[in-house]
Amino acid sequence: MTVPSILDDPAATPSGELGASPAPSDTPAATPTPDPTPEPTPLAEDVVSGADSVREDISERSQTVGDILDRLDGLALAVGDWRISLFDILFAAAAVLLVLAFAVMATRLTRSALKRLTGLDGTQRVLIEKIAQIVIWVVTFLIGIDLLGIDLTALTVFSGAFGLAIGFGLQKTFGNLISGIILLMDKSIKPGDVIAVSDQSGQQTFGQIRKIGIRAISVVTRDEREYLIPNENLMINQVENWSYSSRNVRVQVSVGVSYNTDMELAEKLMQEAAAKAKRVLATPPPTVWWNDYGDNSVNFTIHCWINDPEEGVGNVKSAVLKNLWGLFKDNGIEIPYPQRDINLRDNPQMQALVAALEGRGAAAHQEHE
Repeated sequence: MTVPSILDDPAATPSGELGASPAPSDTPAATPTPDPTPEPTPLAEDVVSGADSVREDISERSQTVGDILDRLDGLALAVGDWRISLFDILFAAAAVLLVLAFAVMATRLTRSALKRLTGLDGTQRVLIEKIAQIVIWVVTFLIGIDLLGIDLTALTVFSGAFGLAIGFGLQKTFGNLISGIILLMDKSIKPGDVIAVSDQSGQQTFGQIRKIGIRAISVVTRDEREYLIPNENLMINQVENWSYSSRNVRVQVSVGVSYNTDMELAEKLMQEAAAKAKRVLATPPPTVWWNDYGDNSVNFTIHCWINDPEEGVGNVKSAVLKNLWGLFKDNGIEIPYPQRDINLRDNPQMQALVAALEGRGAAAHQEHE
């Protein structure tokens, strides 16, 4: 059997190699498509980013403490793009306490410094103190935000609703704050003033302003009752200020004497009784006015002046009446009792009552004889 020669194979290449590649085709070869690389999932951002820098700084200084803080940071809760850990909560609480302590200490130091300034009156001192408190708390808020590293842009979703809620909830608070500042600026109401206030029953009394706060003023009456009146009420309502432009207050004392009295002598004794009172001013002097002719007496009004209304007016009236009682007794001037005329109708019951009284009187007379 004849073995075919490789030279007789038409598929043989000129070099005589076996298994040569076939002739190239006119159809282009397909280019392989690389597999798409998956994008990394974004990690949740810390709400309190300032805690991370503090934790890293502590870890560099102490590895033991750093490990503890890392474990606390590992206990975290992720909601959407936000992540908050146990360490963030503890750090935020410590930061809030720190800035609050700073605000309280700064307020106390400011108050102490203002007390040493003798050139300021009470109103100016309170006004500067209120403005300083506002500045201190605003700066404290900004320091707290910077310390915590809170990104306020992350709260844009809730900022509208949150601001609206705060606006409605603190509307009265900010109104009272601005009202208090305005009252101090125009000096219409200031600590130490004596104003008339009304209680819930409508009864009016007076009291001295002890303190003007952010929300309300404190008014203390003579019976040690303390009224807290919102600053806004003093702006929109009528206020009776006894010491606004002058501390002089006129006290009125009503007195009635008998129609048989020497009126000139009675008037003179009334002026003398008022002048003897300890707190009554000599200038302007006490005066006596004829008030009216009453049913049982001639009525007078004694007018006297004091310049310390915070000490009360009832005790001044008591002192004047006490002095007048002794002077009337010494000079024989009568303070009359009320007089009334009684008319009894004639009827059988009345006649029987009169007869019984007459019979009892006759029997008593006979027993006496």
